[in-house]
Amino acid sequence: MPESSTKAIYTTPQQAEAAFYEAIERADLDAMMAVWAEDEEIICIHPGGPRLAGYAAVRDSWRQIFAGGPRMRFTLANQVHSQGMLLSVHSLHENITLVGESRRPAPVVATNVYIRGALGWRMLVHHASPGPAGSEAAIETPKTVH
Repeated sequence: MPESSTKAIYTTPQQAEAAFYEAIERADLDAMMAVWAEDEEIICIHPGGPRLAGYAAVRDSWRQIFAGGPRMRFTLANQVHSQGMLLSVHSLHENITLVGESRRPAPVVATNVYIRGALGWRMLVHHASPGPAGSEAAIETPKTVH
């Protein structure tokens, strides 16, 4: 695992989430893994994929995604956040376009869970599943539920 001292400190889960999607769009593995908690209990489920547990498995999955295809652009919609002092759960739709293509596939429905620790907020879980076919998530302003 990378040295914790070199990681950015995200003071809000929203900052961590923005960094997560920026890392995907840049296909930047180091930036991606800087968002994740350095914990063997982290979980990542890509659309249609298996449950990946642990830092090494999550890192390898992102390495394969970034190495294997066109870059992605995200528009996030239908965002709902439920946040406590140490945990924040975000439910949202990811409208994804591939660079160079104009067609949009069905939205991906995602749940991101962030945990607050000594080094700020970090991703603990990313679970993404294909959304309903033929529907595009409407783009809305973010909502926060307290």
